[in-house]
Amino acid sequence: MAVRPRPLKSAESKPPARVNVGIIGTGIGGAHFDGYSKLKNVRVVGLVDVDPARGKSVAERWGVPVAHAFTSHQDLLSLKELDAVSVCTPNYLHAQIAIDALNAGKHVICEKPMAATLAQANELFNVAKKSDKVFMMGYNNRYRGDTQLLKKYIEAGELGDLYYGKCGWVRRHGAPGPGSWFSTKSMSGGGPLIDLGVHALDLAWWLMGKPKPVSASASVFNLLMPQEWERLGRPGTMDVEDAAVAHIRFANGAAVLLEVSWLLHTPKESFYCQVMGTKGGASAEPEFRICQDKHGAEVDLTPRAPNIGGHPAEIAHFVQCIRTNTQPLSTAEDGLLVMKMLDAIYRSGESGKAVTIR
Repeated sequence: MAVRPRPLKSAESKPPARVNVGIIGTGIGGAHFDGYSKLKNVRVVGLVDVDPARGKSVAERWGVPVAHAFTSHQDLLSLKELDAVSVCTPNYLHAQIAIDALNAGKHVICEKPMAATLAQANELFNVAKKSDKVFMMGYNNRYRGDTQLLKKYIEAGELGDLYYGKCGWVRRHGAPGPGSWFSTKSMSGGGPLIDLGVHALDLAWWLMGKPKPVSASASVFNLLMPQEWERLGRPGTMDVEDAAVAHIRFANGAAVLLEVSWLLHTPKESFYCQVMGTKGGASAEPEFRICQDKHGAEVDLTPRAPNIGGHPAEIAHFVQCIRTNTQPLSTAEDGLLVMKMLDAIYRSGESGKAVTIR
């Protein structure tokens, strides 16, 4: 991996021989469990699910003591043997649970997005900044074999200065059921922009060297989902967008175009990420390809990247950071800056004007 670990503010005298983790939320938490289960001297010692019956069932399937299948994250945090947690809950719970875990002296990996609102993300960032524990954002696409290899090409200067990126995750039909936390803004923070767009935007921004964002101009739509709910006679809250497009400018003059949707009249679902520089361009999705001009001719390279999945690699990195007491590749500051970009996109969509990012 193209990872340069930095030490945390204060080093533990001795790293734990075995890392004991808890998983809070058993939906995407399943991917975290799979990652932990592949590592030596790592044990999942507890979990949290608000449904007691489901929590018990998952505990039995994962081999976790049923007595450690809790309905409250505070009960999990009270386990003396616990070293770290994965926060895999609905978005509006991310910040408070992560704050509680850090204050309890636990290392934290938090699923994307950092929080449901920028205010929550700021609060979490301030706590993480003061903590001597690892706080890591779960931006799994940074850890894939192909994106790590592409990052090496970029850092070696083979694409020159990167000045333009375009990315997106567009679904033709991919909206969650109405009334779920996904379609309720107070719980999710938004629709496909904060659900899917966070993946595409973070990947492009990271590949481009994480330039400082300065403004966003966007259009945010909610035109098809109301029609769909009415046609299907579905009850429940649905107060988030179904699609969005955005233009983000950076302090170094670079820019990114982003588009996302849950419902859109488009041929098929597409997840894509491209970055362009003065010496070449590259695509991380839907295929890994490098495009250059050499000796007056177009040259396309399709490197054979290692087949490394993002989720297991990010979990391995999290555990490595705990053991070596180093900062992760995806930090609390990264999480906050991505939230600032998402927040600016939403505000621009509401106002119809470009929004400055501070």
